[in-house]
Amino acid sequence: MDLRGDALQILKETSRTFYIPISILPSGLQEAVASAYLCMRAIDEIEDHPELDNATKTQLLRNISLTLQTGVDGFAVDAFSLAFSGYENSLAEVSLRVREWSILAPESIAPRIWDATAAMADRMADWAEKNWKIETESDLDRYTFGVAGAVGLLLSDLWSWYDGTQTNRTQAIGFGRGLQAVNILRNNTEDLTRGVDFFPDGWNNDNLQEYARRNLILADAYTQSLPSGPALQFCQIPLALAHGTLDALVNGKEKLSRSDVYALIENLMGINVKAS
Repeated sequence: MDLRGDALQILKETSRTFYIPISILPSGLQEAVASAYLCMRAIDEIEDHPELDNATKTQLLRNISLTLQTGVDGFAVDAFSLAFSGYENSLAEVSLRVREWSILAPESIAPRIWDATAAMADRMADWAEKNWKIETESDLDRYTFGVAGAVGLLLSDLWSWYDGTQTNRTQAIGFGRGLQAVNILRNNTEDLTRGVDFFPDGWNNDNLQEYARRNLILADAYTQSLPSGPALQFCQIPLALAHGTLDALVNGKEKLSRSDVYALIENLMGINVKAS
Protein backbone atom coordinates (compact mmCIF):
# COMPACT_ATOMS: atom_id res chain seq x y z
CA MET A 1 0.00 0.00 0.00
CA ASP A 2 1.20 3.49 -0.85
CA LEU A 3 0.53 5.13 2.51
CA ARG A 4 2.03 8.45 1.44
CA GLY A 5 -0.16 8.64 -1.66
CA ASP A 6 -3.21 7.55 0.32
CA ALA A 7 -2.52 10.18 2.97
CA LEU A 8 -2.24 12.93 0.35
CA GLN A 9 -5.55 11.83 -1.17
CA ILE A 10 -7.33 11.92 2.20
CA LEU A 11 -5.68 15.26 2.87
CA LYS A 12 -6.97 16.61 -0.43
CA GLU A 13 -10.48 15.45 0.45
CA THR A 14 -10.44 16.94 3.95
CA SER A 15 -8.56 20.21 3.45
CA ARG A 16 -7.52 21.56 0.09
CA THR A 17 -6.06 24.58 1.90
CA PHE A 18 -3.46 22.42 3.65
CA TYR A 19 -3.16 19.84 0.88
CA ILE A 20 -1.50 22.39 -1.41
CA PRO A 21 1.36 23.52 0.89
CA ILE A 22 1.93 19.97 2.18
CA SER A 23 1.98 18.48 -1.31
CA ILE A 24 4.94 20.66 -2.32
CA LEU A 25 7.09 19.90 0.73
CA PRO A 26 10.26 17.86 0.17
CA SER A 27 10.35 14.15 0.91
CA GLY A 28 10.68 13.38 4.59
CA LEU A 29 9.29 16.68 5.75
CA GLN A 30 6.17 16.08 3.66
CA GLU A 31 5.44 12.80 5.43
CA ALA A 32 6.09 14.36 8.84
CA VAL A 33 3.78 17.36 8.30
CA ALA A 34 1.11 15.20 6.64
CA SER A 35 1.27 12.80 9.59
CA ALA A 36 0.89 15.65 12.05
CA TYR A 37 -1.96 17.27 10.15
CA LEU A 38 -3.93 14.06 9.67
CA CYS A 39 -3.46 12.95 13.30
CA MET A 40 -4.71 16.34 14.48
CA ARG A 41 -7.57 16.25 11.98
CA ALA A 42 -8.51 12.77 13.20
CA ILE A 43 -9.11 13.98 16.75
CA ASP A 44 -10.57 17.32 15.61
CA GLU A 45 -13.28 15.45 13.70
CA ILE A 46 -14.21 13.72 16.95
CA GLU A 47 -14.24 16.97 18.93
CA ASP A 48 -16.55 18.59 16.37
CA HIS A 49 -18.69 15.51 15.62
CA PRO A 50 -22.34 16.69 15.36
CA GLU A 51 -23.91 13.42 16.54
CA LEU A 52 -21.72 12.26 19.43
CA ASP A 53 -22.47 13.42 22.96
CA ASN A 54 -19.76 15.02 25.06
CA ALA A 55 -19.24 11.96 27.28
CA THR A 56 -18.60 9.81 24.19
CA LYS A 57 -16.23 12.38 22.73
CA THR A 58 -14.33 12.48 26.02
CA GLN A 59 -14.02 8.70 26.12
CA LEU A 60 -12.90 8.40 22.49
CA LEU A 61 -10.34 11.17 22.78
CA ARG A 62 -8.84 9.83 26.00
CA ASN A 63 -8.61 6.31 24.58
CA ILE A 64 -6.74 7.63 21.54
CA SER A 65 -4.38 9.56 23.81
CA LEU A 66 -3.68 6.50 25.95
CA THR A 67 -2.98 4.38 22.88
CA LEU A 68 -0.61 6.97 21.41
CA GLN A 69 1.29 7.00 24.70
CA THR A 70 2.05 3.28 24.29
CA GLY A 71 3.94 3.81 21.03
CA VAL A 72 7.45 2.34 20.82
CA ASP A 73 8.32 1.61 17.21
CA GLY A 74 4.79 2.01 15.86
CA PHE A 75 1.44 0.49 16.73
CA ALA A 76 -0.12 -2.92 16.21
CA VAL A 77 -2.78 -3.16 13.50
CA ASP A 78 -5.52 -3.40 16.14
CA ALA A 79 -3.97 -0.91 18.57
CA PHE A 80 -6.83 1.59 18.27
CA SER A 81 -9.67 -0.96 18.04
CA LEU A 82 -10.61 -0.45 21.70
CA ALA A 83 -10.72 3.31 21.24
CA PHE A 84 -13.20 3.00 18.38
CA SER A 85 -15.20 -0.01 19.53
CA GLY A 86 -18.88 0.51 18.74
CA TYR A 87 -18.30 3.73 16.78
CA GLU A 88 -16.74 2.35 13.60
CA ASN A 89 -19.80 3.37 11.57
CA SER A 90 -20.08 6.84 13.13
CA LEU A 91 -16.58 8.26 12.79
CA ALA A 92 -14.99 9.86 9.75
CA GLU A 93 -12.43 7.86 7.78
CA VAL A 94 -9.67 10.27 8.77
CA SER A 95 -10.38 9.45 12.45
CA LEU A 96 -10.62 5.69 12.00
CA ARG A 97 -7.25 5.62 10.23
CA VAL A 98 -5.30 7.52 12.88
CA ARG A 99 -2.93 4.56 13.31
CA GLU A 100 -1.87 4.85 9.67
CA TRP A 101 -1.26 8.58 9.94
CA SER A 102 0.77 8.06 13.13
CA ILE A 103 3.25 5.76 11.34
CA LEU A 104 3.52 7.88 8.20
CA ALA A 105 6.21 10.19 9.60
CA PRO A 106 9.90 9.20 9.59
CA GLU A 107 10.65 7.20 12.74
CA SER A 108 13.14 9.80 14.02
CA ILE A 109 10.35 12.40 14.47
CA ALA A 110 7.18 10.29 14.71
CA PRO A 111 7.22 10.10 18.54
CA ARG A 112 7.10 13.90 18.74
CA ILE A 113 3.90 13.79 16.67
CA TRP A 114 2.44 11.05 18.88
CA ASP A 115 3.23 13.15 21.95
CA ALA A 116 1.62 16.28 20.50
CA THR A 117 -1.49 14.41 19.35
CA ALA A 118 -1.89 12.57 22.66
CA ALA A 119 -1.60 15.81 24.63
CA MET A 120 -4.07 17.57 22.34
CA ALA A 121 -6.55 14.70 22.57
CA ASP A 122 -6.41 14.93 26.37
CA ARG A 123 -7.00 18.68 26.28
CA MET A 124 -9.89 18.27 23.84
CA ALA A 125 -11.39 15.67 26.18
CA ASP A 126 -11.17 18.14 29.09
CA TRP A 127 -12.94 20.80 27.02
CA ALA A 128 -15.63 18.35 25.91
CA GLU A 129 -16.30 17.51 29.57
CA LYS A 130 -17.00 21.17 30.31
CA ASN A 131 -18.88 21.73 27.00
CA TRP A 132 -16.21 24.18 25.87
CA LYS A 133 -17.37 26.72 28.45
CA ILE A 134 -15.25 29.82 27.89
CA GLU A 135 -15.93 32.70 30.28
CA THR A 136 -12.76 34.81 30.18
CA GLU A 137 -9.96 35.75 27.81
CA SER A 138 -7.68 33.44 29.82
CA ASP A 139 -10.07 30.57 29.05
CA LEU A 140 -9.88 31.48 25.36
CA ASP A 141 -6.08 31.60 25.55
CA ARG A 142 -6.05 28.13 27.10
CA TYR A 143 -8.32 26.73 24.40
CA THR A 144 -6.49 28.32 21.47
CA PHE A 145 -3.16 27.19 22.90
CA GLY A 146 -4.41 23.65 23.45
CA VAL A 147 -5.73 23.08 19.95
CA ALA A 148 -3.60 25.44 17.85
CA GLY A 149 -0.77 27.22 19.65
CA ALA A 150 0.68 23.83 20.48
CA VAL A 151 0.53 22.98 16.78
CA GLY A 152 2.70 26.03 16.12
CA LEU A 153 5.25 24.62 18.56
CA LEU A 154 5.11 21.23 16.84
CA LEU A 155 5.70 22.83 13.44
CA SER A 156 8.73 24.65 14.85
CA ASP A 157 10.09 21.31 16.02
CA LEU A 158 9.50 19.81 12.57
CA TRP A 159 11.37 22.66 10.85
CA SER A 160 14.27 22.26 13.26
CA TRP A 161 14.32 18.48 12.84
CA TYR A 162 14.34 18.72 9.05
CA ASP A 163 17.01 21.32 8.35
CA GLY A 164 17.90 23.09 11.59
CA THR A 165 15.58 26.10 11.04
CA GLN A 166 15.22 27.98 14.34
CA THR A 167 12.12 29.95 15.30
CA ASN A 168 10.74 32.16 18.04
CA ARG A 169 8.44 29.89 20.02
CA THR A 170 6.26 32.68 21.40
CA GLN A 171 5.59 33.73 17.82
CA ALA A 172 4.93 30.08 16.94
CA ILE A 173 2.14 30.01 19.54
CA GLY A 174 0.75 33.24 18.09
CA PHE A 175 0.80 31.65 14.63
CA GLY A 176 -1.44 28.84 15.83
CA ARG A 177 -3.64 31.05 17.99
CA GLY A 178 -4.18 33.59 15.22
CA LEU A 179 -5.33 30.98 12.73
CA GLN A 180 -7.60 29.37 15.31
CA ALA A 181 -9.17 32.71 16.28
CA VAL A 182 -10.08 33.32 12.64
CA ASN A 183 -11.60 29.83 12.48
CA ILE A 184 -13.69 30.60 15.56
CA LEU A 185 -15.00 33.78 13.94
CA ARG A 186 -15.74 32.01 10.67
CA ASN A 187 -17.51 29.06 12.30
CA ASN A 188 -19.33 30.92 15.08
CA THR A 189 -22.84 30.49 13.68
CA GLU A 190 -22.31 26.77 13.10
CA ASP A 191 -20.80 26.32 16.56
CA LEU A 192 -23.76 28.04 18.20
CA THR A 193 -26.18 25.66 16.49
CA ARG A 194 -24.48 22.77 18.32
CA GLY A 195 -24.53 24.63 21.62
CA VAL A 196 -20.90 25.72 21.73
CA ASP A 197 -19.81 29.35 22.19
CA PHE A 198 -16.08 30.12 22.08
CA PHE A 199 -16.60 33.85 22.79
CA PRO A 200 -15.72 34.94 26.34
CA ASP A 201 -18.57 36.44 28.33
CA GLY A 202 -19.45 39.92 27.04
CA TRP A 203 -17.38 39.60 23.86
CA ASN A 204 -18.71 40.38 20.40
CA ASN A 205 -17.22 40.01 16.92
CA ASP A 206 -15.17 43.19 17.35
CA ASN A 207 -13.48 41.82 20.47
CA LEU A 208 -12.60 38.51 18.86
CA GLN A 209 -11.43 40.21 15.68
CA GLU A 210 -9.04 42.31 17.76
CA TYR A 211 -7.85 39.14 19.53
CA ALA A 212 -7.25 37.51 16.16
CA ARG A 213 -5.33 40.49 14.78
CA ARG A 214 -3.16 40.71 17.89
CA ASN A 215 -2.11 37.10 17.43
CA LEU A 216 -1.73 37.45 13.67
CA ILE A 217 0.88 40.13 14.32
CA LEU A 218 2.91 37.41 16.06
CA ALA A 219 2.12 35.04 13.19
CA ASP A 220 3.41 37.61 10.69
CA ALA A 221 6.64 37.99 12.68
CA TYR A 222 7.00 34.21 12.86
CA THR A 223 6.63 33.76 9.11
CA GLN A 224 8.77 36.77 8.18
CA SER A 225 11.64 35.40 10.26
CA LEU A 226 11.72 32.11 8.35
CA PRO A 227 14.51 31.69 5.80
CA SER A 228 13.68 30.84 2.20
CA GLY A 229 12.78 27.18 2.10
CA PRO A 230 10.01 24.70 2.83
CA ALA A 231 8.96 26.11 6.21
CA LEU A 232 8.37 29.55 4.71
CA GLN A 233 6.52 28.09 1.71
CA PHE A 234 4.27 26.12 4.01
CA CYS A 235 3.42 28.88 6.49
CA GLN A 236 2.70 31.60 3.93
CA ILE A 237 -0.48 30.00 2.62
CA PRO A 238 -2.53 29.46 5.81
CA LEU A 239 -1.38 32.83 7.15
CA ALA A 240 -2.44 34.67 3.99
CA LEU A 241 -5.79 32.85 4.02
CA ALA A 242 -6.31 33.79 7.67
CA HIS A 243 -5.70 37.46 6.92
CA GLY A 244 -7.95 37.28 3.86
CA THR A 245 -10.73 35.53 5.77
CA LEU A 246 -10.57 38.02 8.63
CA ASP A 247 -10.77 40.93 6.20
CA ALA A 248 -13.74 39.29 4.46
CA LEU A 249 -15.56 38.78 7.78
CA VAL A 250 -14.96 42.39 8.79
CA ASN A 251 -16.47 43.44 5.46
CA GLY A 252 -19.61 41.40 6.06
CA LYS A 253 -18.82 38.28 4.05
CA GLU A 254 -19.30 34.83 5.55
CA LYS A 255 -15.95 33.59 4.23
CA LEU A 256 -13.55 33.84 1.33
CA SER A 257 -15.00 32.56 -1.92
CA ARG A 258 -13.34 29.56 -3.55
CA SER A 259 -12.11 31.79 -6.37
CA ASP A 260 -10.64 34.21 -3.81
CA VAL A 261 -8.78 31.33 -2.15
CA TYR A 262 -7.43 30.07 -5.47
CA ALA A 263 -6.32 33.53 -6.54
CA LEU A 264 -4.56 34.16 -3.23
CA ILE A 265 -2.66 30.86 -3.33
CA GLU A 266 -1.77 31.22 -7.00
CA ASN A 267 -0.41 34.71 -6.33
CA LEU A 268 1.73 33.42 -3.47
CA MET A 269 2.98 30.22 -5.02
CA GLY A 270 2.91 30.93 -8.73
CA ILE A 271 1.05 27.67 -9.41
CA ASN A 272 -2.28 26.78 -11.01
CA VAL A 273 -4.24 25.59 -7.97
CA LYS A 274 -7.19 24.24 -9.94
CA ALA A 275 -4.87 21.96 -11.85
CA SER A 276 -3.04 20.64 -8.80
